Amino acid sequence: MGKVLILGAGPAGVSAALYAKRGGAEVTVVYKGNDTGALGKAELIQNYYGLEKAVSGEELERRGIEGAKALGIDFVEDELVELGYGDDFKSFKAKSAKAEYRAEAVIIAAGASRRSLPLPGLKELEGHGVSYCATCDAFFYKGKTVAVLGAGDYALHEAEVLLPHAAKVYLFTNGEEAGKVPAGVEVIPGKLASLQGTDRVEKTVFADGRELPLDGLFVALGTAGSTELARKLGVMLEGGNIKVDGQMATNVPGIFAAGDCTGGLLQIAKAVYQGAEAGLAAVKFLRGKA
Repeated sequence: MGKVLILGAGPAGVSAALYAKRGGAEVTVVYKGNDTGALGKAELIQNYYGLEKAVSGEELERRGIEGAKALGIDFVEDELVELGYGDDFKSFKAKSAKAEYRAEAVIIAAGASRRSLPLPGLKELEGHGVSYCATCDAFFYKGKTVAVLGAGDYALHEAEVLLPHAAKVYLFTNGEEAGKVPAGVEVIPGKLASLQGTDRVEKTVFADGRELPLDGLFVALGTAGSTELARKLGVMLEGGNIKVDGQMATNVPGIFAAGDCTGGLLQIAKAVYQGAEAGLAAVKFLRGKA
């Protein structure tokens, strides 16, 4: 039938792989390995169908990948730097620093990458008070003090999501200028020096020496990732997200997208649904070429 190359091994990518494989396609999933996406950084997942008890995002992600591997789906840990047409302009090729992958259809499901900072303590406290999704984790900070790191539209949205839950919401712009800040959010523009805590986030320290007690920090420094690869093929974007139709097809025949990179609700359930649609659509596309 043909090959389907899937970029990303989160809920959308794995779901797409399962449906494409069951449809008869040869499937390869390329993902960054230990550089996990939003799900892998989630502290606890408990608002998802079939979970008797809350599990870490890392564990749920592992289960998904292992289940797909059991069906014979090929997973490759690699970081792609290029996505383009094959020599015949009827297929596609993706390149990394060490390999090249070819396929007749591509599903972009690498998520919306969260730009980060080389801030001491940030990476160490991921999943322990540092979050990348307010919609996912706001509930766990009811009545607590939190901050959003960022200054763009995404950061302002995250702060707005947190307001009904947290007792206090700060916006750390780290020297950048913020847009229209929601009422009730206090802006602190100073440069950050470090994030501190023993087992969880406890406080942030600013470059001028000030300290601020904190229960959680939500990182929202913008999105990129999947869209950067999509741009190389002329895929249309909408508000920084990949534009797709109801079958997850982009404007480029043979290129599909699913999950966080398409915008909208950044939730597992939505990513799994879109992945299923994309996998089925890719199989239908390949059958049409046969």
